[in-house]
Amino acid sequence: MLFGKKQEITHAETTVCARAKINLTLDVTGRRADGYHTVCMVMQSVALHDEIRVTVTQGEKKPRGIILTCNLPYLPVDERNLAWRAADLFYQETGVLPGTCEIHIDKRIPIAAGLAGGSSDAAAVLRALAALHAVGLTDDELCAMGLKLGADVPYCLRGGTMLAEGIGEELRPLAPMPHCWVVLCKPPFAVSTKDVYRAMDEVDIKKRPDTAGMVKALEKGDYSGVCRRLSNVMELVTATKRRQIGEIKAFLTENGADGTLMSGSGPTVYGLFSDENRAKTAAKMLSRRFADTFLTETV
Repeated sequence: MLFGKKQEITHAETTVCARAKINLTLDVTGRRADGYHTVCMVMQSVALHDEIRVTVTQGEKKPRGIILTCNLPYLPVDERNLAWRAADLFYQETGVLPGTCEIHIDKRIPIAAGLAGGSSDAAAVLRALAALHAVGLTDDELCAMGLKLGADVPYCLRGGTMLAEGIGEELRPLAPMPHCWVVLCKPPFAVSTKDVYRAMDEVDIKKRPDTAGMVKALEKGDYSGVCRRLSNVMELVTATKRRQIGEIKAFLTENGADGTLMSGSGPTVYGLFSDENRAKTAAKMLSRRFADTFLTETV
Protein backbone atom coordinates (compact mmCIF):
# COMPACT_ATOMS: atom_id res chain seq x y z
CA MET A 1 0.00 0.00 0.00
CA LEU A 2 1.06 3.60 -0.54
CA PHE A 3 0.50 4.80 3.00
CA GLY A 4 2.53 3.99 6.10
CA LYS A 5 1.86 4.69 9.77
CA LYS A 6 -1.71 5.36 10.78
CA GLN A 7 -1.24 9.00 11.87
CA GLU A 8 1.40 9.92 9.28
CA ILE A 9 0.03 12.47 6.82
CA THR A 10 0.94 11.42 3.30
CA HIS A 11 0.07 13.21 0.08
CA ALA A 12 0.26 11.81 -3.42
CA GLU A 13 -0.92 13.31 -6.70
CA THR A 14 -1.12 12.37 -10.35
CA THR A 15 -2.60 13.84 -13.52
CA VAL A 16 -4.18 11.59 -16.13
CA CYS A 17 -5.51 12.21 -19.65
CA ALA A 18 -9.07 11.04 -20.31
CA ARG A 19 -9.28 10.69 -24.08
CA ALA A 20 -12.38 11.01 -26.23
CA LYS A 21 -13.42 8.18 -28.54
CA ILE A 22 -15.10 8.00 -31.91
CA ASN A 23 -17.00 5.12 -33.48
CA LEU A 24 -15.75 3.83 -36.82
CA THR A 25 -18.70 1.45 -36.89
CA LEU A 26 -21.70 1.01 -34.62
CA ASP A 27 -24.34 -1.69 -35.00
CA VAL A 28 -27.14 -2.48 -32.56
CA THR A 29 -27.56 -6.24 -32.79
CA GLY A 30 -30.27 -7.04 -30.26
CA ARG A 31 -31.78 -6.50 -26.84
CA ARG A 32 -31.22 -8.64 -23.79
CA ALA A 33 -33.90 -9.72 -21.33
CA ASP A 34 -32.57 -7.19 -18.80
CA GLY A 35 -33.21 -4.34 -21.25
CA TYR A 36 -29.60 -3.72 -22.26
CA HIS A 37 -28.93 -3.59 -25.99
CA THR A 38 -26.17 -5.63 -27.57
CA VAL A 39 -23.80 -3.94 -29.99
CA CYS A 40 -20.98 -4.63 -32.40
CA MET A 41 -18.73 -1.63 -32.97
CA VAL A 42 -15.22 -0.50 -33.72
CA MET A 43 -13.98 2.32 -31.50
CA GLN A 44 -10.96 4.58 -31.81
CA SER A 45 -9.23 6.94 -29.37
CA VAL A 46 -8.43 10.50 -30.38
CA ALA A 47 -6.07 13.05 -28.86
CA LEU A 48 -8.81 15.37 -27.55
CA HIS A 49 -8.94 14.76 -23.80
CA ASP A 50 -10.05 15.94 -20.41
CA GLU A 51 -7.31 16.38 -17.82
CA ILE A 52 -7.95 14.71 -14.47
CA ARG A 53 -5.87 15.61 -11.42
CA VAL A 54 -6.24 13.28 -8.45
CA THR A 55 -4.76 14.02 -5.03
CA VAL A 56 -5.04 11.63 -2.10
CA THR A 57 -4.19 12.45 1.51
CA GLN A 58 -4.06 9.85 4.26
CA GLY A 59 -3.56 10.29 7.99
CA GLU A 60 -5.61 13.44 8.54
CA LYS A 61 -7.54 13.45 11.80
CA LYS A 62 -10.74 14.44 10.01
CA PRO A 63 -10.74 12.91 6.51
CA ARG A 64 -13.12 14.66 4.14
CA GLY A 65 -13.84 11.85 1.72
CA ILE A 66 -14.28 12.50 -2.03
CA ILE A 67 -14.11 16.11 -3.17
CA LEU A 68 -14.76 16.75 -6.86
CA THR A 69 -14.25 20.05 -8.66
CA CYS A 70 -14.51 21.02 -12.32
CA ASN A 71 -13.66 23.97 -14.53
CA LEU A 72 -17.27 23.99 -15.80
CA PRO A 73 -19.52 25.38 -13.05
CA TYR A 74 -22.69 23.78 -14.41
CA LEU A 75 -21.46 20.18 -14.16
CA PRO A 76 -22.53 18.29 -11.01
CA VAL A 77 -19.68 17.53 -8.60
CA ASP A 78 -21.41 14.94 -6.43
CA GLU A 79 -22.70 11.39 -6.91
CA ARG A 80 -24.40 12.47 -10.14
CA ASN A 81 -20.95 12.72 -11.74
CA LEU A 82 -19.49 9.45 -13.03
CA ALA A 83 -15.99 10.44 -11.92
CA TRP A 84 -17.22 10.84 -8.31
CA ARG A 85 -18.97 7.47 -8.51
CA ALA A 86 -15.77 5.90 -9.88
CA ALA A 87 -13.82 7.04 -6.83
CA ASP A 88 -16.56 5.88 -4.47
CA LEU A 89 -16.68 2.47 -6.17
CA PHE A 90 -12.88 2.13 -6.04
CA TYR A 91 -12.80 2.61 -2.27
CA GLN A 92 -15.75 0.28 -1.73
CA GLU A 93 -14.29 -2.48 -3.90
CA THR A 94 -10.70 -2.30 -2.63
CA GLY A 95 -11.33 -1.58 1.03
CA VAL A 96 -8.70 1.18 0.99
CA LEU A 97 -9.43 3.88 3.55
CA PRO A 98 -10.37 6.94 1.50
CA GLY A 99 -8.87 9.66 3.69
CA THR A 100 -9.26 12.70 1.46
CA CYS A 101 -9.53 12.16 -2.29
CA GLU A 102 -9.58 15.37 -4.32
CA ILE A 103 -10.42 15.15 -8.01
CA HIS A 104 -10.31 18.09 -10.39
CA ILE A 105 -11.62 17.75 -13.95
CA ASP A 106 -10.40 20.18 -16.59
CA LYS A 107 -13.21 19.46 -19.05
CA ARG A 108 -12.42 19.79 -22.75
CA ILE A 109 -14.53 17.02 -24.30
CA PRO A 110 -18.05 18.34 -24.94
CA ILE A 111 -20.70 16.73 -22.74
CA ALA A 112 -23.56 14.51 -23.96
CA ALA A 113 -21.79 14.36 -27.29
CA GLY A 114 -21.33 10.68 -28.16
CA LEU A 115 -17.60 10.87 -27.37
CA ALA A 116 -17.63 8.94 -24.05
CA GLY A 117 -16.36 11.95 -22.09
CA GLY A 118 -17.99 10.92 -18.82
CA SER A 119 -16.92 7.30 -19.16
CA SER A 120 -13.38 8.38 -19.97
CA ASP A 121 -13.27 10.59 -16.87
CA ALA A 122 -14.41 7.64 -14.74
CA ALA A 123 -11.78 5.38 -16.30
CA ALA A 124 -9.07 7.96 -15.63
CA VAL A 125 -10.08 8.21 -11.97
CA LEU A 126 -9.94 4.41 -11.57
CA ARG A 127 -6.48 4.26 -13.15
CA ALA A 128 -5.20 7.17 -11.08
CA LEU A 129 -6.43 5.74 -7.77
CA ALA A 130 -5.12 2.27 -8.57
CA ALA A 131 -1.68 3.79 -9.17
CA LEU A 132 -1.70 6.17 -6.21
CA HIS A 133 -2.78 3.48 -3.76
CA ALA A 134 -0.61 0.78 -5.39
CA VAL A 135 -3.30 -1.86 -4.97
CA GLY A 136 -1.98 -4.08 -7.78
CA LEU A 137 -5.19 -4.33 -9.78
CA THR A 138 -4.84 -5.95 -13.21
CA ASP A 139 -6.36 -4.40 -16.33
CA ASP A 140 -9.07 -7.08 -16.30
CA GLU A 141 -9.92 -6.29 -12.67
CA LEU A 142 -10.08 -2.56 -13.43
CA CYS A 143 -12.33 -3.24 -16.42
CA ALA A 144 -14.65 -5.41 -14.31
CA MET A 145 -14.88 -2.55 -11.84
CA GLY A 146 -15.45 -0.04 -14.63
CA LEU A 147 -18.28 -2.07 -16.13
CA LYS A 148 -20.29 -1.44 -12.96
CA LEU A 149 -20.18 2.26 -13.86
CA GLY A 150 -21.05 2.00 -17.55
CA ALA A 151 -20.59 -0.11 -20.67
CA ASP A 152 -18.06 2.29 -22.25
CA VAL A 153 -15.76 2.48 -19.21
CA PRO A 154 -13.83 -0.77 -19.94
CA TYR A 155 -13.00 0.51 -23.42
CA CYS A 156 -11.92 3.87 -22.04
CA LEU A 157 -9.59 2.07 -19.63
CA ARG A 158 -7.86 0.36 -22.55
CA GLY A 159 -8.24 2.80 -25.45
CA GLY A 160 -6.75 2.46 -28.92
CA THR A 161 -8.50 0.64 -31.75
CA MET A 162 -10.93 -1.96 -30.41
CA LEU A 163 -13.80 -4.18 -31.47
CA ALA A 164 -16.50 -4.05 -28.80
CA GLU A 165 -19.35 -6.55 -28.53
CA GLY A 166 -21.85 -7.67 -25.90
CA ILE A 167 -23.10 -4.44 -24.30
CA GLY A 168 -19.73 -2.91 -25.15
CA GLU A 169 -17.64 -4.72 -22.55
CA GLU A 170 -16.35 -7.61 -24.72
CA LEU A 171 -13.22 -6.05 -26.17
CA ARG A 172 -10.74 -7.26 -28.77
CA PRO A 173 -7.72 -5.18 -29.78
CA LEU A 174 -7.48 -4.47 -33.50
CA ALA A 175 -4.67 -3.32 -35.73
CA PRO A 176 -4.08 0.40 -35.08
CA MET A 177 -5.96 2.78 -37.32
CA PRO A 178 -3.71 4.60 -39.81
CA HIS A 179 -2.94 8.03 -38.42
CA CYS A 180 -5.17 10.82 -39.65
CA TRP A 181 -6.55 14.20 -38.60
CA VAL A 182 -10.02 14.37 -37.13
CA VAL A 183 -12.39 17.34 -37.12
CA LEU A 184 -15.05 16.97 -34.42
CA CYS A 185 -18.15 19.15 -34.47
CA LYS A 186 -20.93 19.04 -31.89
CA PRO A 187 -24.07 20.95 -32.82
CA PRO A 188 -25.68 22.93 -29.97
CA PHE A 189 -27.98 20.26 -28.55
CA ALA A 190 -27.62 17.15 -26.41
CA VAL A 191 -28.78 13.62 -27.13
CA SER A 192 -30.03 11.09 -24.58
CA THR A 193 -28.35 7.75 -25.24
CA LYS A 194 -31.21 5.95 -23.47
CA ASP A 195 -33.78 7.63 -25.72
CA VAL A 196 -31.84 6.73 -28.85
CA TYR A 197 -31.57 3.07 -27.83
CA ARG A 198 -35.29 3.05 -27.06
CA ALA A 199 -36.05 4.47 -30.50
CA MET A 200 -33.76 1.92 -32.15
CA ASP A 201 -36.22 -0.80 -31.13
CA GLU A 202 -38.72 0.70 -33.59
CA VAL A 203 -36.29 1.16 -36.49
CA ASP A 204 -36.04 -1.22 -39.42
CA ILE A 205 -32.28 -1.41 -40.05
CA LYS A 206 -31.88 -2.31 -43.71
CA LYS A 207 -28.16 -1.62 -44.07
CA ARG A 208 -25.78 -2.63 -41.32
CA PRO A 209 -22.11 -1.71 -40.93
CA ASP A 210 -19.53 -3.90 -42.64
CA THR A 211 -17.67 -4.51 -39.42
CA ALA A 212 -15.73 -7.50 -40.76
CA GLY A 213 -14.63 -5.38 -43.73
CA MET A 214 -13.59 -2.59 -41.37
CA VAL A 215 -11.46 -5.01 -39.34
CA LYS A 216 -9.76 -6.24 -42.54
CA ALA A 217 -9.12 -2.69 -43.72
CA LEU A 218 -7.45 -1.93 -40.39
CA GLU A 219 -5.34 -5.09 -40.65
CA LYS A 220 -4.13 -3.95 -44.09
CA GLY A 221 -3.52 -0.38 -42.95
CA ASP A 222 -5.99 0.64 -45.67
CA TYR A 223 -7.00 4.20 -44.74
CA SER A 224 -9.29 4.59 -47.77
CA GLY A 225 -10.96 1.29 -46.92
CA VAL A 226 -11.58 2.50 -43.38
CA CYS A 227 -13.14 5.72 -44.66
CA ARG A 228 -15.43 3.86 -47.07
CA ARG A 229 -16.77 1.65 -44.28
CA LEU A 230 -17.65 4.28 -41.68
CA SER A 231 -21.19 3.42 -40.56
CA ASN A 232 -23.44 4.04 -37.55
CA VAL A 233 -27.00 2.74 -37.40
CA MET A 234 -27.89 5.30 -34.74
CA GLU A 235 -27.84 7.98 -37.40
CA LEU A 236 -31.19 6.50 -38.48
CA VAL A 237 -32.66 7.96 -35.28
CA THR A 238 -30.60 11.00 -34.37
CA ALA A 239 -29.89 12.45 -37.83
CA THR A 240 -33.51 12.24 -38.95
CA LYS A 241 -34.54 14.44 -36.00
CA ARG A 242 -31.74 16.98 -36.29
CA ARG A 243 -30.92 18.23 -39.78
CA GLN A 244 -27.70 19.89 -38.58
CA ILE A 245 -26.02 16.47 -38.40
CA GLY A 246 -26.47 15.95 -42.13
CA GLU A 247 -25.43 19.53 -42.84
CA ILE A 248 -22.17 19.13 -40.93
CA LYS A 249 -21.40 15.85 -42.69
CA ALA A 250 -22.02 17.46 -46.07
CA PHE A 251 -19.83 20.46 -45.18
CA LEU A 252 -16.94 18.23 -44.08
CA THR A 253 -17.17 16.18 -47.27
CA GLU A 254 -17.25 19.28 -49.44
CA ASN A 255 -14.16 20.59 -47.65
CA GLY A 256 -11.87 17.62 -48.06
CA ALA A 257 -12.91 14.99 -45.51
CA ASP A 258 -12.14 11.47 -46.66
CA GLY A 259 -15.02 10.09 -44.61
CA THR A 260 -17.63 11.41 -42.16
CA LEU A 261 -19.83 9.87 -39.47
CA MET A 262 -21.83 10.64 -36.37
CA SER A 263 -20.14 9.23 -33.26
CA GLY A 264 -22.04 7.08 -30.79
CA SER A 265 -25.62 8.20 -30.19
CA GLY A 266 -24.58 11.68 -31.32
CA PRO A 267 -24.84 14.45 -31.91
CA THR A 268 -21.11 14.95 -32.60
CA VAL A 269 -20.09 14.48 -36.22
CA TYR A 270 -16.52 13.90 -37.28
CA GLY A 271 -14.56 14.03 -40.50
CA LEU A 272 -11.34 12.12 -41.22
CA PHE A 273 -8.60 13.94 -43.11
CA SER A 274 -5.28 12.71 -44.46
CA ASP A 275 -4.28 16.33 -45.14
CA GLU A 276 -3.62 18.40 -42.02
CA ASN A 277 -4.04 21.76 -43.76
CA ARG A 278 -7.46 20.81 -45.13
CA ALA A 279 -8.47 19.63 -41.69
CA LYS A 280 -7.34 22.93 -40.12
CA THR A 281 -9.24 24.95 -42.72
CA ALA A 282 -12.43 22.91 -42.30
CA ALA A 283 -12.24 23.18 -38.50
CA LYS A 284 -11.70 26.95 -38.67
CA MET A 285 -14.68 27.43 -40.97
CA LEU A 286 -16.98 25.19 -38.91
CA SER A 287 -16.00 26.91 -35.67
CA ARG A 288 -17.56 30.14 -36.96
CA ARG A 289 -20.96 28.47 -36.72
CA PHE A 290 -20.42 25.78 -34.07
CA ALA A 291 -18.44 26.66 -30.96
CA ASP A 292 -17.79 23.02 -30.09
CA THR A 293 -15.50 22.32 -33.05
CA PHE A 294 -12.15 20.64 -32.47
CA LEU A 295 -9.15 19.66 -34.56
CA THR A 296 -7.58 16.50 -33.20
CA GLU A 297 -5.97 13.27 -34.43
CA THR A 298 -6.10 9.52 -33.95
CA VAL A 299 -3.89 8.02 -31.24
